[in-house]
Amino acid sequence: MDQHNITEQRLTELEIKASFTEDLVEQLNQVIVRQQQQIDALGRELARLQSQQLEQGSGPGFRSLRDELPPHY
Repeated sequence: MDQHNITEQRLTELEIKASFTEDLVEQLNQVIVRQQQQIDALGRELARLQSQQLEQGSGPGFRSLRDELPPHY
């Protein structure tokens, strides 16, 4: 093989690797977007549950130490 063919082969291999890398980055980006959507939904649900808990009067008020015992006691 002459130098031109070797260079051409290396360039082709680099283009293939770049293509796979672009695909991987896009897949990872989609995962991050889905995870952020889940985090946002969980944050909204937590806020809703906290406000519901406050409305019911069972918010973070006085708690007996007996309520804090681990379940195995």
